[in-house]
Amino acid sequence: MVLLVGLLLLLALTLAGPVRQWLEGRAELARLAAGSTAYDQRIADLEAELARQSDPDWTARQARERLAYVLPGDRLVVVVDGEVAEGDAGTLPEAPDTTPRPWYEELLGSVAEADG
Repeated sequence: MVLLVGLLLLLALTLAGPVRQWLEGRAELARLAAGSTAYDQRIADLEAELARQSDPDWTARQARERLAYVLPGDRLVVVVDGEVAEGDAGTLPEAPDTTPRPWYEELLGSVAEADG
């Protein structure tokens, strides 16, 4: 009888490791299957977004809304500090003269401004 109990105990100890590994493998397989489903959903979402972004109308609408782009001939109205600044699309306002003045003119201008 003791021999039978000893053999059963030896058999249980021998099988404990492989059974534990098998159970862990099954759990990992289930976890990976769930992750695969999440990746499949992400792929479907990205493909739908790519299809949407391939549409020229969607691209033009986004450029107008996000970047304030306009087509040539359209009228652009921008509110700056509560004042309306208008201009034709495709044209640029004249830039102020940005040629650098010599340092001594800058100094004299600064002194004259400080004197009031």
